[in-house]
Amino acid sequence: MKPYYLLAVLPFIAILGGAAFVNKVEPYIFGIPFFLSWIIFWSVMSSVIMFVIYRLDPLNKEGEE
Repeated sequence: MKPYYLLAVLPFIAILGGAAFVNKVEPYIFGIPFFLSWIIFWSVMSSVIMFVIYRLDPLNKEGEE
């Protein structure tokens, strides 16, 4: 397994493991509770991380040539 595939574990750990530590209503971020902001942030970051993994994977560069 390639080392950059381990990046995919980061959102899993952040959403499920971090939930116990950030389970708070305050502070509000853009008018929504902190816990919901945490989930939304990591949902967006999951997409960003998957894009980075896609760009780093050499199997996806074969068709570009």
